[in-house]
Amino acid sequence: MNSLLLGGGCVLIYLAAYHTYGRYLSRRLFRLNDARQTPAHALRDGVDFIPTGKDVLFGHHFTSIAGTGPIVGPAIGVIWGWLPALLWVLLGPIFIGAVHDLGALVISIRHEGKSIAEVIGRTISPRVRHLFFAVIFFELWVVIAIFALIIALLFTMYPHAVLAVWIEVPIALAVGFLVRREKRLLLPLSVAGVALMYLSVWLGSHLPLAMPALPGLGPVPLWMLLLFAYAATASILPVDLLLQPRDYLNSHQLLIAMGLLALGICLAQPPMTAPAYVPAPSGAPSLWPFLFVIIACGAVSGFHSVVSSGTSSKQLARETDALFVGYGSMLVEGGLAVLVIIACTAGLGMGVVKDGALLSGLAAYNSHYADWTSAQGLGANLSAFIEGAANIISALGLPRSLAVATMGVFIVSFAATTLDSAARIQRYVVAELAESCKLHALGARIPATVIAVGSAMALAFYSGDGKGAMALWPIFGGINQLLAGLALLAITAYLAHSRRPLWFTFPPLCFMVAITSWAMLGNISEQLSEKNHFLAALSGLILSLQILVLAESLLVLRKRSLRTARPVEAAGTELIAAPLSEE
Repeated sequence: MNSLLLGGGCVLIYLAAYHTYGRYLSRRLFRLNDARQTPAHALRDGVDFIPTGKDVLFGHHFTSIAGTGPIVGPAIGVIWGWLPALLWVLLGPIFIGAVHDLGALVISIRHEGKSIAEVIGRTISPRVRHLFFAVIFFELWVVIAIFALIIALLFTMYPHAVLAVWIEVPIALAVGFLVRREKRLLLPLSVAGVALMYLSVWLGSHLPLAMPALPGLGPVPLWMLLLFAYAATASILPVDLLLQPRDYLNSHQLLIAMGLLALGICLAQPPMTAPAYVPAPSGAPSLWPFLFVIIACGAVSGFHSVVSSGTSSKQLARETDALFVGYGSMLVEGGLAVLVIIACTAGLGMGVVKDGALLSGLAAYNSHYADWTSAQGLGANLSAFIEGAANIISALGLPRSLAVATMGVFIVSFAATTLDSAARIQRYVVAELAESCKLHALGARIPATVIAVGSAMALAFYSGDGKGAMALWPIFGGINQLLAGLALLAITAYLAHSRRPLWFTFPPLCFMVAITSWAMLGNISEQLSEKNHFLAALSGLILSLQILVLAESLLVLRKRSLRTARPVEAAGTELIAAPLSEE
């Protein structure tokens, strides 16, 4: 199979989906209307609520939701062959992931930019809100701790990426400060900023920076402490001073990296030498249900709903921009996952050195995916992508060392934008929790940030080496997809309140709940067989939370469906939208 035809076909399907299914959802199902004021205008405070053009907001949203998920997930998932992974990242975003992201963004802007937990509390019950908050807080707690560790490990694995990643911070601050003074400078400043960032990539490839070890602290914990301090600072600063411009510039850098991969595929056209389907890889779990949990962000991810209802809903300038930001970003992320699949199969097949021998084709694929153990671990996941991507980009005539450096910065930048966005969103979650519990002092910016980042740091360092969150990582994928199912539940509840069709969200809701529950039950069985009673108990608790939320929600929705009274609109917000039949 020719990789160019495969990738090109996927792009055409994404474009068709955006202009048909996506537009239908935005116009007919959610009825986006620019005459309705968004929270960015209604609650503008110059810190969190700031009206932002859709191009800039797309950059923030896309880089925040992507992280390393659409790279690591597909890089593992191709162990079952490239076809199952490709079908999931092609159909998943169109019918589940992008609907999930768009819906979460819409219901948040219709509820004063509140988190999805607060929205489901209003549409279902306060008890469900608290259960939902518990799931979101747990997810972000682990995300912040794990991503600090991932970035620290990446800095030690790819020291040539360190300079480029940290130079992004002063560049973004300068761009943010100057654009605040003069909006029309955005385009020239963006071009200059991206040029400086790529110059830093070239410099970094010649000037690798390594963190020295201190007595009692190795390089990884030291990097993590620095990253936690950065995340806390970024969370407190006005969103358009650092987070927004950095993500906007990063989106250009990352789209350029994706463009280089696409051009390399066009030129080299490497064949898909890896097998299309491997029914039973050695030592691997079954494809059903684990493929749909392992490949998360490239198809659907609960974390996206937290970003949509956390930062993006507070910056959306016009309702109709939600289609481009919410639905469009998910399709681009699906496109990134397609590129990763091609890089880890066709790109890797172009040649890889293993134990001093040059392997190509199926032998190169088997060198990474011979069994489940060899495909595990951050280094193995990323090396398959980086080596395959470097092979493809080298076809453009770029030196391989520069290609590797570009991909290294590409990955670390994605992870870094997820870290600072997650810290900021966790601050919002803490603030909303404090507000609902009447603990207003804890909801202020600095106390909420201390709780958000401090709790993640405590999780990371409870074992003393910064890797404390790794104890919870085996269950994170299930929790993330569980959250996606619950977010679809919140969107479905909103549509039910609005007396609108549920066919666009209810089937995806059922699929995500079923597939995630299946996977979590499998994990519990394995954890019990390994006598890991802590993880088994925690997995059981999370699964029980899901059951409670579903049971409570279905009960409340059933009772309301039997009542004939008109629903009441919340003051200042469109809690209940008009039926689709009304014009």
